[in-house]
Amino acid sequence: MPEFLREKVKDDPALGRIAGNVGWQFADHILRMGVGLVVGIWLARYLGPDRFGLFSYALSLVAIFTTMASLGLDDLIVREVVREPGEKDRILGTAFLLKLGGGILAFLLSFGAVAVLRPGEMESLWLVGIIAAGGLFQSLNVIEFWFHAQVQAKYVALTRCCAFLFCSLIKVGLILAEAPLVAFAWVALFEVVAGMFGLFIAYQLRGGRILDWRARAARAKGLIKDSWPLLLSSMVIMIYLRIDQVMLGEMAGDAEVGIYSVAVRLAEVWYFIPSALYWSLFPGIVEAKAVDEELFYGRLQSLYNLVAFSAYAVALPVALTAHWLVPVLFGEAYARGGPMLAVLVWANIFMGLEMARSGFLTAMNWTRIYLLAVSLGCVLNVALNWLLIPRYGGMGAVVASLAAYWFAAHGSCFIFKPLRRTGGMLTRALVWPKVW
Repeated sequence: MPEFLREKVKDDPALGRIAGNVGWQFADHILRMGVGLVVGIWLARYLGPDRFGLFSYALSLVAIFTTMASLGLDDLIVREVVREPGEKDRILGTAFLLKLGGGILAFLLSFGAVAVLRPGEMESLWLVGIIAAGGLFQSLNVIEFWFHAQVQAKYVALTRCCAFLFCSLIKVGLILAEAPLVAFAWVALFEVVAGMFGLFIAYQLRGGRILDWRARAARAKGLIKDSWPLLLSSMVIMIYLRIDQVMLGEMAGDAEVGIYSVAVRLAEVWYFIPSALYWSLFPGIVEAKAVDEELFYGRLQSLYNLVAFSAYAVALPVALTAHWLVPVLFGEAYARGGPMLAVLVWANIFMGLEMARSGFLTAMNWTRIYLLAVSLGCVLNVALNWLLIPRYGGMGAVVASLAAYWFAAHGSCFIFKPLRRTGGMLTRALVWPKVW
């Protein structure tokens, strides 16, 4: 660590906690990125574009509906625990029951969607049904957001890593055994279950007791009142993050999905950076809102700058090497994914800034504006995919995604008057992301 940063951390315990929190999240995601990339490449080579495309199609379809299981409560759990630490058992208990109901609904909708889109395709039904069952267990991830509120990401990181590494070994064994595609869906389900069990153990070791959780109707009503715009926003975001692969599968075939999905995976593998920054700085931004307006906006600008700077640092080298990187890693069958990656990686800038801006809107309780902004981005994405995929295939989906991500994160700020100040702050971060 540079000496000036060491001195700052020494003089400011809160900054030290944040730095440690970011460090744990970075370590977790770097490990997951490295191992996941190796296993993912091996899996893609083993399955080939067509079978890998079908697997990616199932994952994307489930992801669109699994967002419903969160009910938009994730940021609100952090916000409420920071504001009312003494109420944490009632907050977690209420959020748990709400998320459990959302998980059941998400499972039914996922299975219903694939039955309508691909009637009679039993393999697609099995893949989606097994993967979607993971949403039934994700109600326990309320514990994760309690840890985020305490700025204690190391416990989340350790549980995720253990589940991920164990399941990665299982995937390698299945590849060596030449297992059928459905076996990898079972591993995806098991990873969710193992991760939730790990969170439960970590929570118990930190002195928490799930048996102390209590659900309260009044608390549920308040959470739903604040969360429904966030829920719809999350669903809309997941639609414009994953609808491209679903539309590609229906309009261009599973093989095109397979080629496109390797570009998506290599682009999104870096998304842990803005996520780690966001979850480490968000509690401090909520606290600053109650203390001083200039401190609040100053911390927001710092977050925007950090996110933009880190995204540029990744996008430039990836874009320059993408044309040879994809065929070297995945094989010549996936070579057309190289140009797709070179363009798509720039979308990370806007995806990161959109996440950072969502913290601002949550702190201001402007969730309805957030919903409108991302809904317009989703409509733009679907429309562009519809126009471009038939002519350009996967590259059409890339262009549609890039345009939609920019609009949802940055362009929409200049449509809504309350967002114009943050639009200027985002512009400043895009043009000159000063981080020192």
